[in-house]
Amino acid sequence: MARTALLNVMVQAAIKAGRSLVRDFGEVENLQVSRKGPGDFVSAADRRAEEIVRGDLMKARPTFGLVMEESGEVEGTDGQHRWHIDPLDGTTNFLHGIPIFATSIALERAGEIVAGVIYNPVMDELYTAERGRGAFLNDRRLRVAGRTDLPDMVFATGLPFIGKGDHGRTLRELRYIMPEVAGIRRAGAAALDLAWTASGRLDGYWERDLNSWDIAAGLLMVKEAGGFVSDLSGKNKMLDSGDVVAGNEDAHKHLLKLLKNAEAPSQA
Repeated sequence: MARTALLNVMVQAAIKAGRSLVRDFGEVENLQVSRKGPGDFVSAADRRAEEIVRGDLMKARPTFGLVMEESGEVEGTDGQHRWHIDPLDGTTNFLHGIPIFATSIALERAGEIVAGVIYNPVMDELYTAERGRGAFLNDRRLRVAGRTDLPDMVFATGLPFIGKGDHGRTLRELRYIMPEVAGIRRAGAAALDLAWTASGRLDGYWERDLNSWDIAAGLLMVKEAGGFVSDLSGKNKMLDSGDVVAGNEDAHKHLLKLLKNAEAPSQA
């Protein structure tokens, strides 16, 4: 696969950050036994990875803006381009020694996501996409799953935790969806949930209350793999609302319907 110069910059930044995270990940298990716990160490690993990504991107395109998990938003003089950076998606997994996490980078141009990279360093899986040029896993072209029947499908979602999200609504959604499908997964990294949907490992994915850096790259992956993405109302406002529904055409349609029924069970 021939990559553009900008995508190559993104790939190199993600790989470099991922290697840094893997080195730090090797220390997490030892830190589990400490009384203080590994929280401070993981925060430092997160910041180091972000500094790597930010440094490489700024060196290549110093006029572009940035939207970052750790450092917030930095306006660029360009006015048309912004990077969306999640240096460590799956922080809780990382903190507990669970090897499911990724670095995610997306490029926004004039309000549209035009390039994305998601790198899972533990599995050495590099997902890339550019608008109109397809989505790839380690240079292999990706297509969303071809399953059409709901009972054959596996969906992924996120689950709220202490002090976060609407727990009752989540349980209601699960109650409506679980009896209809082959299974539901919760990996703990939104970027990878979307990458796995693009690759066909998952048939669909939904989640609420996300940030742009969590999903920007993954949304493009799914689209470029032939899938459908929207917010929970079926509109193209995912980066604004933080809500996302993704999958192949049938999975996307089924999920939207089930989620609508869960919102108004008396009318279902």
